Amino acid sequence: MGVSRGGFSSRFGFIMAAAGSAVGLGNIWGFPTQTASNGGAAFVLVYLVLAFCLAYPAFMAELLIGRYGQANAVTSLQKMSHNLWQKRFAFMVGFGGIIAAALILSFYGILAGWMMSFAIDPVVRLFGFNDAAQWFVNQSLARNLIFTALFMLLTIFIIRRGVEDGIEKWSKRLMPMLIILLTVLIIYVMSLEGASEGLKAYLQPDLSRVFDADLLISALGQAFFSLSLGTSVMIIYGSYISKKENLVSLGAQVTLIDVSIAFLAGLLIIPAMYVAQAQGVAIFAEDGSLISGSNLVFTVLPSLFDGMGVMGLFVGFAFFVLMTIAALTSSISMLEGPVSYAVERHDMERTKATTYIGLGILVLSIIIVLNISFMLDLVAMISTQYGQPIIAMLCCVFVGWIWYRNSILAEIKQGNDDVENTLFWKIWPWYIKFVCPTAIAAVFIHSL
Repeated sequence: MGVSRGGFSSRFGFIMAAAGSAVGLGNIWGFPTQTASNGGAAFVLVYLVLAFCLAYPAFMAELLIGRYGQANAVTSLQKMSHNLWQKRFAFMVGFGGIIAAALILSFYGILAGWMMSFAIDPVVRLFGFNDAAQWFVNQSLARNLIFTALFMLLTIFIIRRGVEDGIEKWSKRLMPMLIILLTVLIIYVMSLEGASEGLKAYLQPDLSRVFDADLLISALGQAFFSLSLGTSVMIIYGSYISKKENLVSLGAQVTLIDVSIAFLAGLLIIPAMYVAQAQGVAIFAEDGSLISGSNLVFTVLPSLFDGMGVMGLFVGFAFFVLMTIAALTSSISMLEGPVSYAVERHDMERTKATTYIGLGILVLSIIIVLNISFMLDLVAMISTQYGQPIIAMLCCVFVGWIWYRNSILAEIKQGNDDVENTLFWKIWPWYIKFVCPTAIAAVFIHSL
């Protein structure tokens, strides 16, 4: 391989990059509304348990594959293979993850573009250009194309700079900004009328629902997919980690940050919805459930900000900047997957590979925008409901059934000499072989 791979220069850099990949738009608007619709604190409790008991072991599997292989997803998986059929299987799993990441980025860039345009709206209105501001918040072909392109070009700019100067440097900047913005917004929203009712809806437990089948499946799906499992991303990031690092604790720290930010997002979104209700905004759908998804972000919350007067312009700007940052920390990881494959398997120069692949995904995004009424949901369904769970399950199968146990132990012991005597090693190999594939299969079947 004639290319220089680079790597994370510090433990903090990896944690910020991996957490940034895990923390995305799904954490900010998906987790809070799922919580409110599935028993409040009961869902939070189940989510936390499943995140550490099932998602974390699968997350560790992908990190280990990457650090062992020290290469892109396909090459890393093939290094674990022992014969021809396993190498072909490895290619299918690794390349499938790369395709899933590219498909996710193609529709993610569109949603992120909307976040950028909604962030500009309050700035324009602050200067009194109310009519012009409508262009930024109303659906139009021109707006969607322009802001999708802007967001994708920003993602390309960061990935062109490599691992240390691109992914790591920007993750170190963006993740602290995200956490600070989130905290400031929570403090402000909590001071408004109606927030206490929202806090009660979010945190008051309904323990009778803890063993509800739909709640368990929803929480498990949220835990797996919020950690970017099944997209080759964590295999790539794992390959950039130093052999001296303790992967067991690193993985736990990233998981903890991911679930903590999801929890904080709930502390912001649910009380904010009830504040909006106190101002006369409808927050419940016709079936009695809380409004969620794009309607929540682009209808309910902007109505709340409008009711705050001038202060609402600043709050709205901060919120949509927060959403844009969350999207960007995820998008850079999704572009790195296909770029690392092109650089290492085909000896392409990084800047050229990033530009070509990034623009290729942008073309796919443009096709989706031109057919947005059916293609946006279709691509999202194919990549997240089908692609991610299948690839995540096959990665667990690879580690549990194909990779030799002694080789796994030798890899984990690098940076953690005593791991063989820990509770992690006594449980994890069995978990990854039997429990994780079964659990992911259950989520996949339920999603059908």
